[in-house]
Amino acid sequence: MTDEPGLIMNEEGSNALLARGAWTVANVERLEHLCAQISPEREGPIDLGGVTALDTVGAWLFEKLARRGAAGTSEAVFVGASASYAGLLREVHELNRAGSTERRQERLLIDRLMQIAQDVVADSAAFLHMLGAISIALGRVLRQPRAFRLTSTVYQLGRVGWQAIPIMALITFLIGAIIAQQGIFHFRKFGAESYVVDMVGILVLREIGVLIVAIMVAGRSGSAYTAELGSMKMREEIDALSTMGLDPVSVLILPRVLALIVALPILAFLGSMAALYGGGLVAWLYGGMSPAIFIARLRDAVSITHFEVGILKAPFMALVIGLVAACEGLKVKGSAESLGQQTTASVVKSIFLVIVLDGLFAVFFASIGM
Repeated sequence: MTDEPGLIMNEEGSNALLARGAWTVANVERLEHLCAQISPEREGPIDLGGVTALDTVGAWLFEKLARRGAAGTSEAVFVGASASYAGLLREVHELNRAGSTERRQERLLIDRLMQIAQDVVADSAAFLHMLGAISIALGRVLRQPRAFRLTSTVYQLGRVGWQAIPIMALITFLIGAIIAQQGIFHFRKFGAESYVVDMVGILVLREIGVLIVAIMVAGRSGSAYTAELGSMKMREEIDALSTMGLDPVSVLILPRVLALIVALPILAFLGSMAALYGGGLVAWLYGGMSPAIFIARLRDAVSITHFEVGILKAPFMALVIGLVAACEGLKVKGSAESLGQQTTASVVKSIFLVIVLDGLFAVFFASIGM
């Protein structure tokens, strides 16, 4: 039979192998027997001119023969192979090689970086699109005040503002107390306990007060917004609003964002006061500084500028939290897993952007001398 596989040494005495017949899985036992008879020390090319059929099994056996030469260090050298077999032999030649593994890892890394870049671009586009949609809805409300949903806004303000006061005050109180305690503990070594008041006052009013509150609002209210909008998206309630001729942004998103913008500065103010109270209490009980001295020192250490710097950041942080929460909520698909993933993404992205925004504001206020 012309398709009977064969593998013989060149009759001229060289180390070249002459292959013929069908090197396919159907003849695998015969092919393995032929390969086993070839000496491991053999070197030289493999002539595939007589091969009538070739599949992955046959190509891998040829590759094993080529790698056995010169203690496995020589590369496969095939001659006489038809063009239809060249691609398969080339793919098999790259298998289980350190170089190809490194190249695959490099490709995976590049693909991962490209995917991250695409996600960043897509998230930025969605963020800007949502900002534009909210701006259009706000402009429509300004032209037609009757379209403003006051009841919904007040309800959301109560949820994100009034109901959040206890936990915000507690956390900021503890943060202020911890900062004061650590400051007194370390400044006492240099006899400079009084400078703790400067540190607590400036740090709380400019940075920590609004930043801690914004992070907590992102985790508390931002995640709730994403879960609510995502659930509505899963139950097709948002599509139903559009079918009825109502704008989902005006009905669902604008009241929530406005409530955040109003509530966050109030919460930041109350949180800053709670932190200062916690710092003053620790300075009195742990540092031996009377409340009157603490307040007098605080008046000298801080100014209205420090308070303005902290409060001016709050509405912008609230806007970022609301936009991210709305974008991630509208990305939810039809499964509970998707809802959980987008809620988590909402919290992570909101906190990240809040910290980045705080850093940008710090650079900006420093550049203008505030």
